[in-house]
Parts: sequence; C-alpha cells; structure tokens
Amino acid sequence: MEILALLLFISILVLILYGYPVAFTLGGISIIYALCFLDPASFSALPPRIMGVMSNTLLIAVPLFIFMGIMLEKSGLAESLLETMAMLFGSVPGGLAISVVIVGALLAASTGIVGATVVTMGLISLPTMLRRGYKPELATGTIASSGTLGQIIPPSVVLVLLGSVLQVSVGDLFKAALLPGVLLVLVYIGYIAFTAIRNPSIAPSIPPEEIKAFLAQKNVALKIATAFILPLLLIVAVLGSIFKGIATPTEAAGIGAFGAIILTFIQRKLNLKTLQSVMRETTHLTCMVFVILLGATTFSFVFREMGGDVYLVELIENSNLSPTVFLLLVMLVIFVAGFFIDFIEIIFIIVPVVAPIFIQYEMNLIWIGILIALNLQSSFLSPPFGFSLFYLKGVAPPEVTTQHLYRGIVPFLIIQVFFLLAVVFFPELVLWNID
Repeated sequence: MEILALLLFISILVLILYGYPVAFTLGGISIIYALCFLDPASFSALPPRIMGVMSNTLLIAVPLFIFMGIMLEKSGLAESLLETMAMLFGSVPGGLAISVVIVGALLAASTGIVGATVVTMGLISLPTMLRRGYKPELATGTIASSGTLGQIIPPSVVLVLLGSVLQVSVGDLFKAALLPGVLLVLVYIGYIAFTAIRNPSIAPSIPPEEIKAFLAQKNVALKIATAFILPLLLIVAVLGSIFKGIATPTEAAGIGAFGAIILTFIQRKLNLKTLQSVMRETTHLTCMVFVILLGATTFSFVFREMGGDVYLVELIENSNLSPTVFLLLVMLVIFVAGFFIDFIEIIFIIVPVVAPIFIQYEMNLIWIGILIALNLQSSFLSPPFGFSLFYLKGVAPPEVTTQHLYRGIVPFLIIQVFFLLAVVFFPELVLWNID
C-alpha cells in the first residue's frame, strides 16, 4: 500500500508534466487510486476534510491580496514611482537599474504577485532602459529579478499559502521574510552599482540637464512625496497592523484591498471599467488557487490513508540521511520542479509530503517556509523555463531576444543561490525576531 502511495505521487507529477489540468489531475487520480485500493468507508472522512480546509479563514487573505495587487497595477502608481525614482537616482552609476530594483521591492511589498510585477515593470521600464543605452542583458536581468521579490517580501501570496500548508503563523512568516527580503534588495543594488562603476557604458547615467529640468518642474516636491508616500502608507498599514498585533493577516489583507481602491481613486484611475477588470482577474486567479487546493486536499487525504507519509518518514530514517542532507535534497527537488510547474502546485503537492519529515527532524517550520519561498523565487528566474523570463519576454520589444534574457539573469541567479545557502546555514537571518 505504501508503494502505491508513492506511485500515486509519481503518476500525478508525470501527468502534470504532460500538460493535464493540475486541479483535476490531483483530485481525479487520487479518487481513482482510492476507489481501487482503499476501503470505500474511508471516503466518509473526505468531505469533512475538504470543508475544514475551505472554512479556514486564513485563506480569505488570498483573494484580498490578489485584489490589492491587481488594483495597484491598474492605478498607475508604479509608473509614477519609477519616473520619480529614476530622476532622483539618475546621476548615480546604474541609477535607473537601481530605481527598478527599489520600485520592484515596493511593488512586491504592495502586491505580492510576481506575474503582475514583472509585466508591469517590463512594460514601464524596459523600453526606457534600452532607450537610455542600457545593455539588454543588464536591463532584463534587473527587471526579472526585482519582479520576483514578490515571492519573499511580505505580504506574499506564497507565504500565505505556505502558512496554511505548514500550519504555522502567517504573521510569523511575514516577520521572518522581512530581513531576507531587504538584504536581497541591497545585494541586488550592490551588484548593479559595482557593474555600472566597472563599466559605465552598459548602464549610463541620466544626463544632468534632464534631472535639472525635472527638479525645476512646478510642484515637484508634491509629486515626489505623492509617488513615495502613497505606496509606503499602504505597506505600513498592511504589515504594521500584522506586526503590531492589531490585525490578523486576513484582516490586514482587507485593509490592503480597501487601501488599494483609495489609492487608485486618488490617482483618478478608479472607474467602473477598472473595477470590473480587477474583479474579473481576481475571481479568475482565486478560482484557480482554490480548485487546486481542493484537488490537493483530496490527494493529501488519499496519500495519508495509504500510509505514504509514514512510509516516507521511515524510508528517510532508515537511509540515515542527516537533517541537513535531507533539507538540501528537498530544496533541489523543489528547485527543479519550479522549472516545470507553478509555485501553487509545488506548495500543495510537494510540501505536504515532506512536512511530516521536517517535523520528525524537529526543524523549525518557519525557517523551512522561508527557504521554500526563496527556492521558488530562484526557480522563477532559472533558464530555460523560469516563469519570470516568460512573463518578461511576452512584453519585451522585438530586439530583446531570449538569449539576452538568459545571459542577463545568470548573475542574479548566482546571487540568489548563494543567498539561499546563507539562509540554510545561518537560520538566525530569518528567526532573529520570532518568539
């Protein structure tokens, strides 16, 4: 029976790689295995399990954060922020690329949606960077890597889903992710500055006369303040309410969604058409997440009824793998899986299978959650199948080739891998402020 549980897991992975719909593959194959190999009486335990998952109030944060991210994408704040930031950092070597990283981090903290951030940054900043003489590799690498910061910088949908699957506090995951996210931004900025100083021709500064003309504009101080203050207020409202214990992550997501509507109204972009578009996209993404969740719940139930989780724990214990070796093995599997399947499938398929083993090894699940989020972020950047690269290629000008994307992302991917290893061997980077 335990071998059949592993065959169930392998069958689902193979069918997903062949392109079958994830949600229906998860649920459908699990039901087929259950009908063939389990006592029919065991099915009576499945509906309460599904209802227990669906009644989890924590998951209400998912559609609310998605709504917040899409609404901010439509508000035009990113464009205003990038234009302002570029002029303020324009005289610094690589200033425009540094601005892209900072704006990407702010968007990540405001939206938490990788696809939306990469596409928005690609549409707004890539043509500008190319027009100002930036090397395509540096421009695309900067945009793709800064766009994926939404995987790790809270509030992140990835962290909300990981908190649900690992059954740990989402608020603690947000706290733990804050320092790694900020440090990663600083490392990206350091690399860009070093590259631009070493070879100014690949990242030219903005001409001084343009910066002077911008600063001489009427109400420039108000424009700068508005561009910075509005998104920062939203970030502080969402994260501050969680960290101070004023609101749960679900309540904070509601604050964020309402705040995004207010900011869009201030930007004079709120109308019925925008609202309909945001609601339609939010419904589409939310339905996708929850249907996959239903299938994943069915898979998890059948897998455990077959004794798959117990068998895996025994298998790992008998193989005498150290906790560190097992962790590195899981990280490698997740990294490779990220080439082919989306982060939602990885969280709902692979994480529930390995979580009992991490518990058996008495590993801190908050730390594990941050490692998985960083790992998924790395897989988003990895050629040839990195999703961020596909997002960016879809909105890039024709002169930007796939080779530009692949070459440009390599330095940032190396930074990401070293950073992930640093968190593996120095857990205090994420656990320093966790009680």
